[in-house]
Amino acid sequence: MKAFSYHLQFEFFTGLRNKGLLMMYYLMPLGFYAFVGTLMVELNPFFRDMAIPSMVVFAILTGTIMGLPSPLVEAREKGVLRNYRVHGVPAINILVIPAITAGLHLAMVSLIITITAPLIFSAPLPLNWFYFWLGSFSFLVAGTGLGVLIGVVAANNRVSLLLAQMLYIPAMLLGGLMVPVDQLPGFVSWISRIFPTTYAMEAMRALGWGEPVLGIWAPGGMLVLFAGGILAFALGGYLFSWDQNNATRRAPSYLAVLVLIPYIIGAIYL
Repeated sequence: MKAFSYHLQFEFFTGLRNKGLLMMYYLMPLGFYAFVGTLMVELNPFFRDMAIPSMVVFAILTGTIMGLPSPLVEAREKGVLRNYRVHGVPAINILVIPAITAGLHLAMVSLIITITAPLIFSAPLPLNWFYFWLGSFSFLVAGTGLGVLIGVVAANNRVSLLLAQMLYIPAMLLGGLMVPVDQLPGFVSWISRIFPTTYAMEAMRALGWGEPVLGIWAPGGMLVLFAGGILAFALGGYLFSWDQNNATRRAPSYLAVLVLIPYIIGAIYL
């Protein structure tokens, strides 16, 4: 436990010194929040009603999907993970500790957004704080799981960036951050349910703010997020390799697509 604590502290403060992680965890989410929040409130005054959940979801999405995979890929390419193995560091620590530190950084960003949005944009605070934070946490579990899984299966940083963008861009555009999912065309609305952002937004709007959300059972949406996150970590542990040249991977990387199972089930039944 002492070694785990030291490793956790090291990863946390590394995130504050790493310019790339600092950009993804803090600068990009908060810059987007300030710019787009101002723009959207001017164009659509109703956006302020969903400003807090949408910007919190955006911050978590950016930090986990765009920020989390790259350090894991770089550590494997540079032989850092191989050194960890030599010194007896368990593989589970390598996957879980970056996820926890990312969660701590993104929790601080989410708190900044929640505190300042009512002052800057007159955004309403949640009616039910428990469900707001539970929805945020469920999405954080799903997002960190996906980020770790991308870092595990990506052969190099170029592949990591490509995989992250394939998930990040449609999740941002179709996940209800800018336009509520129930206002999207029917087929597009159904496709949006494959992305975790949709479940996070609908759960927080329905349970945190008491809005009449159409089409998705909000508690079930949070269960989908938790299931997706747990499955992503399980697949990450199963597919994990210590070295990029390691030929003893347990299974082919394409099995990572199994992480979509909870979201496909949610799209069908919720």
